Amino acid sequence: MIQQAIQHYHDLLVGGLAEETHQQLMEWQRERRLYFGAVPVCRVLRPHFYSAEAWEYLRTRTALVLSAFRKAHDAAMNDVKLREQLDLEPYEEEMLHVDKDAHIDTPWTSSRLDSFFRPETGYLKFVEYNAETPAGIGYGDTLIDVFEDLPVFHRFQQRYRVQSTRGMGHLLDCILRGYREWGGHNRPQIAVLDWATVPTRNEHYTSAEFFESHGYRSIVTEPEALEYRNGGLYQGDYRVDIIYKRVLCTELIHQLGMQHDVVRAVRDGAVFITNSFSAKLLAKKASLAVLSDEANAHLFSPRELEAIAAHIPWTRRVQDRKTTYEGQEIDLLAWVADNRHKLVIKPNDEYGGSGVIIGWEVDSDRWNTAIQHALTTPHVVQERVQSSQVDYPMMFDGRLDISKRYVDADPYAYYGERIEGCLTRLSGSALLNVTAGTGSVVPVFVIEDARA
Repeated sequence: MIQQAIQHYHDLLVGGLAEETHQQLMEWQRERRLYFGAVPVCRVLRPHFYSAEAWEYLRTRTALVLSAFRKAHDAAMNDVKLREQLDLEPYEEEMLHVDKDAHIDTPWTSSRLDSFFRPETGYLKFVEYNAETPAGIGYGDTLIDVFEDLPVFHRFQQRYRVQSTRGMGHLLDCILRGYREWGGHNRPQIAVLDWATVPTRNEHYTSAEFFESHGYRSIVTEPEALEYRNGGLYQGDYRVDIIYKRVLCTELIHQLGMQHDVVRAVRDGAVFITNSFSAKLLAKKASLAVLSDEANAHLFSPRELEAIAAHIPWTRRVQDRKTTYEGQEIDLLAWVADNRHKLVIKPNDEYGGSGVIIGWEVDSDRWNTAIQHALTTPHVVQERVQSSQVDYPMMFDGRLDISKRYVDADPYAYYGERIEGCLTRLSGSALLNVTAGTGSVVPVFVIEDARA
């Protein structure tokens, strides 16, 4: 059904409608600040479609894998030896007590599991858990609004029923739930916190506007603008009760230090921050190694172990040890050196594809250099996963081009349990990057044939 729906959508882009759709899409993105830095968030003319069955499969399997991540987090909070597998920085270890002292059991109001999904076969592999500052929720909701207003989408709905996958309402509900469980009682004021120069700044304004529209005063600000005084955190006369944290913990601490006013206010329990510092435990790439490693199998239920085997690619910290691969014992470093054609090496604490070495795209000298570097700076090695490619329409040099794009599936989780909405990124290369020439973000709709 999905392939027929895609073909039908593409067939509608005739008689000048493709150019009209492109112009409207670009204009409405400018009006609604749908930009990643200077780049429009979406440059293709079609959303991503799932059948109801595929969408439910993605949601239920994500929730099951998420339960395993939750168990790993809870165990690591109380086991220093397990935390050693995650290669925490000293400040990260020190800040764990903040959640313990405040009795915060759920450090994530929102998180995101990034995957490659082939609905036609049920192939689903999660390659990263964005547990600290998952971006894209506001972009996705606004893109849904934009596409729902396009004439081509109205024509598409004459044949197909559509269901949107919005997330901002769930985000706000969970931020408020976390605030109440932390001990907040008043009607809170929110600060969306990040550096002033980040390319996602436009989405921060979208988030603040959504919070404001639901009756919660909100500002977009940066750490340097906040002051901890008289037992509270302020920007001028504006009291901050909730920090919706989009700044990365590592950048905050490395640039401003542990004595910065924001950090002191969080440590003293003067402000609620979400996601909290302990969310960094699973934001490490090594969190997938914790799930994947046979040494940790005792942490998980049989059902979770089945889901890990099915959906978490084989992942290990790069170190001199013996481990298993497909049930056979291997010498890890020697085996990694000999099998670059099916492996990637990733920094433990980077994002956006930074520092990733794709084994099948480099020669043996570059690969061996990467292994040696990974022994001195925390990295993981991960088995290659199957990427997915789907046809998308895009105006290119004044003409309609329909060609394949790599596509991922990154479902959002709220409060560590509820799966709603999905970031979907497109790229012309296997390492997905929305800033590249063919890169894009698209909204997700669940569809069914209205004629059925």
